[in-house]
Amino acid sequence: MRFAVEEINRSPDLLPNVTLGFQVYDSCAGLQQEVDGTLMLLTGQNEGVPNFACREKPPIVAIIGHSISTFTILLAYMLGLYKYPQISHFSTSSFLSDRKQFPSFFRTVPSDAFQSKGLAQLVLHFGWTWVGLVAVSEDYGQQGIQVIKQEILRGGACVAFTEYIMTSLPDKNAVHLTKVIRQSTAKVIVVFSTDAEMIPLLDEMMMQNVNGKIFVASEAWSTSNILSVAKYSSILSGSIGFSFHSSIIPNFKSYLNSLKPFNVPGRSWAKIFWEKAFGCKLLDEKNFTSSWDDSTMLCTGNEDLGRISTSYNDVSSLRGAYNLYTTIYVIATSLHHLHSCQEKSGPFHNGSCADLQHFKPWQLTHYMQSVRFRLNNGGDFFFDDNGDPPAIYDIVNWQVGVDGTMSHVKVGSYDTTKTEGRAFTIDQGAVQWALGDNQVPISVCSQSCPPGFRRVVRRGEPVCCFQCVQCPQGEISNQTDSLACLKCPWDQWPNLHRDQCFQKSIEFLSHEEALGATLTVTSVFSSTVPIYIFGLFLNHKNTPVVKANNYSVSCLLLVSLCFCFLSSLTFIGYPMPEKCLLRQATFGMVFAFCVSCILAKTIMVVFAFMATKPGSSLRKWTRPLVSYMIIALSSLLQFILCASWVLLAPPFPENNIQTQPGIIIVECNENSPVAFWCMLGYLGLLATISFIVAFLSRKLPDSFNEAKFITFSMLAFLSVWVSYIPASLSARGKYTVAMEIFAIQASSWALLICMFVPKCFIILFRPKMNSREHLMGKSKR
Repeated sequence: MRFAVEEINRSPDLLPNVTLGFQVYDSCAGLQQEVDGTLMLLTGQNEGVPNFACREKPPIVAIIGHSISTFTILLAYMLGLYKYPQISHFSTSSFLSDRKQFPSFFRTVPSDAFQSKGLAQLVLHFGWTWVGLVAVSEDYGQQGIQVIKQEILRGGACVAFTEYIMTSLPDKNAVHLTKVIRQSTAKVIVVFSTDAEMIPLLDEMMMQNVNGKIFVASEAWSTSNILSVAKYSSILSGSIGFSFHSSIIPNFKSYLNSLKPFNVPGRSWAKIFWEKAFGCKLLDEKNFTSSWDDSTMLCTGNEDLGRISTSYNDVSSLRGAYNLYTTIYVIATSLHHLHSCQEKSGPFHNGSCADLQHFKPWQLTHYMQSVRFRLNNGGDFFFDDNGDPPAIYDIVNWQVGVDGTMSHVKVGSYDTTKTEGRAFTIDQGAVQWALGDNQVPISVCSQSCPPGFRRVVRRGEPVCCFQCVQCPQGEISNQTDSLACLKCPWDQWPNLHRDQCFQKSIEFLSHEEALGATLTVTSVFSSTVPIYIFGLFLNHKNTPVVKANNYSVSCLLLVSLCFCFLSSLTFIGYPMPEKCLLRQATFGMVFAFCVSCILAKTIMVVFAFMATKPGSSLRKWTRPLVSYMIIALSSLLQFILCASWVLLAPPFPENNIQTQPGIIIVECNENSPVAFWCMLGYLGLLATISFIVAFLSRKLPDSFNEAKFITFSMLAFLSVWVSYIPASLSARGKYTVAMEIFAIQASSWALLICMFVPKCFIILFRPKMNSREHLMGKSKR
């Protein structure tokens, strides 16, 4: 303050021909003394008298102080009544920004509202979502910690606990606080307190050996020298927090070094400092003979302070001192503007101005509210509507030195005058955490959920305490800590980790794969066997075996069996619309024709036997036309059923994504399961009728009887298709199609073997049995 006042008094541009003075009152940090001192300054006497000003000249311009917010609030209430300008260089309580309660209060230090928001952003910047809050139980701590809590919660983080340093208790509540901190899983503790109030807490933490916590410091202790000693390095190393913006005052260091112990106020203090700085005994005329002996090194008082380096002459990072320096310039600049007012152009009634020697306190308050000037560090200084300056903070990190003491290293800044996205800057590589570790500590209630999982809050706990649940089938999460999983598109499926969607594999019974190729080859090969037998029958059509078993119907049956084998090919390959439309109808018609032929053969066997009886009227029913009519009628009913199905509810291809998750099954939707099972049931009906008729006529004479072979063939046919029903219902995807193909081929082979293999065996290997004599002889037996 002395340096700033002397600098202004020497300036030819600021308050020329006007000398500033000052009066200092030491309240000794006592609230009652603060009130008494303020009243004495206002009264101008050795005793304060409310509502009286006995001072004549010069007038009291402004009151500077206090540094403690609680004291400042009381002082501001009182000075606001008289409209006296009051400026604090250290009180940061956001309560003081209330212009209605404190109309004449100003400060050159930012409000805690800015600091609290910035500290919350600092916590969120490092990804700390589980933090503890500790504050001093005064206005400064209570208001500041509440804003931090609100901002942290708004940012998505959680508060593990909120505790207070009780200034009214002898131990400051240190035992309870230490217990809470030790038991909490939060690794980061935000402390909104003064340095002196923290000492009992730190001592208790050392006694209980509580380590491994990272402290986030408010400006009141972020650059504290009494806490930077080696004693607390195991607890406070790595701490990070906000401090007032540091700056340099030109020529201030040389001014400090030029002072002597005999030319300053407070000579007793100066004597103590001088002796500690130079390690000697400073004597004057009054105490020259007291407490002195030959071994004592004497100080002359002319020692050079510039040769030593102490916290006294370290001006590299002036914070509170620079705020006080700015305060003096605010008052001087406001006085200069008041003094420079031109009559008739003033801001008061009828353009009047104020007299520098007789102005009213509220008149200077007016000029102070609108003051604006450039600081020597290049920044602009002004007050907002609440009397607050622009909020600029340094971010400091506590780093342990070689001697164990901690230094406060600037690693970033928080400047509210910049745009929202650029207000907060930090050099993360310059930050050293506990004991020199560069890895950012983790403070979370629950570990982050990796991609592929989502967060589920544990009941009764904060949102930051959660468990990780894997995304359900068909859903993914591709971000850390996802709150919900996203469904993959219908044609995609999650990978194994469920953090990406990939194209689903497409499945159908293809000609290229082993199963499809095998069935294709089997179908083609099988279809050649009926053709070969047809040729064999054609070459031996005049033999008794062929003629005795209805040659024409046998030929139709062989042709239909050939088509039965070939019909399975329509089920293999990509399900095109044409394939889906006709494959089941083709299968149904071909098999209906085939079974109709067998039914005709069965009925004709019965008619042929009964027609041999004397006087039988059934001889006319043994003609070939009857067989054709039975075949045509039986096939016509199946044709009507299949045609109705295709016209009214035609099958169509579809992508089935329900049966097998992760696979698109390209299949034919039959559209009408009722029509499908009716078609298949009709085949079963024909086969059952053939089986019953053949079974009942199995004991007819062997010469004309195929009933035994028909019985076995129908029994095998029915067994295959009855087995197909549960097998098809349990199969999935292409295997359902393969099961139907297998049933088609198995039932066709059953008919082919039972109906034609015995005859072919006789024709090829037992030609003697293929004679009328043999058949007649067998008949006679």
